[in-house]
Amino acid sequence: MQNTPFSTNKTLNIQGRLMDLSIPKIMGILNVTPDSFYDGGQFTTEKNILDHVEKMVQEGANFIDVGGYSSRPGAGDLSEGVEKDRVIMAIELILRNFPDTVISIDTFRSTVAEAAVDAGASMINDISGGALDEKMFETASRMQVPYVIMHMKGNPQTMNHQVAYTNLMKEIIDYFHEKINRLQGMDIKDIIIDPGFGFAKTREHNFHMLHHLQSLSILGKPLLVGLSRKSMIWKTLAVEPEEALNGTTALNTIALLKGADILRVHDVKQAKEVIKLFTSFNDSSS
Repeated sequence: MQNTPFSTNKTLNIQGRLMDLSIPKIMGILNVTPDSFYDGGQFTTEKNILDHVEKMVQEGANFIDVGGYSSRPGAGDLSEGVEKDRVIMAIELILRNFPDTVISIDTFRSTVAEAAVDAGASMINDISGGALDEKMFETASRMQVPYVIMHMKGNPQTMNHQVAYTNLMKEIIDYFHEKINRLQGMDIKDIIIDPGFGFAKTREHNFHMLHHLQSLSILGKPLLVGLSRKSMIWKTLAVEPEEALNGTTALNTIALLKGADILRVHDVKQAKEVIKLFTSFNDSSS
């Protein structure tokens, strides 16, 4: 038998329902924080949360990614209790009003992840890849939900000072190889990888990574890409994050051409349009 350490997986088991990733999917961002880099403070009341979730779902979001801890560069630390209160309130509110919503919990803390899944979340999205909480892998294994593992060095407070690489793509692939081996050994079946645009990487690193994104296909795992309104766009264009939607659309298109399976975005309608055009483009080649 041929030794193939990583199985190719283009489906996710979401609470017993299979989600097919052969057509790329959209993860809509819901930051219930006062200080996120683009939308901080916009979604801290029940009405604002519900209005935004309804809009994203109607526009075609397949997941809602709920985060209560800002991971923008240099963001301040936050107590576990405050983070947990923020996200549990949002998850319970969403599921009371939109019970079919697939919710991802954006956290690097195992206790927050566990509480969120108990409250109804269906996926864990961990920016630290288990590095900031040694119990996260064990928790993901016990909860048996899809797990998004991102590449980052340090933490949101220190990552901007940890941007030295000898070979960026090799180091990222080696990082994922080691993590996937550990996760699969713990019977975590659905693993999604996220290269971590903007996390412990310079603007040049981000564009290099986007250019070589297809090299991550060697890992055989679904690929999540989060480029939405990030500084690599607005700093390059010399605009503000509020003016970075067109640039986001352009880079999301490149990401799809290079193998992205899930786009994590603030603007769902535009991402849905990109995927529709990309799918038509792909269909025309047959």
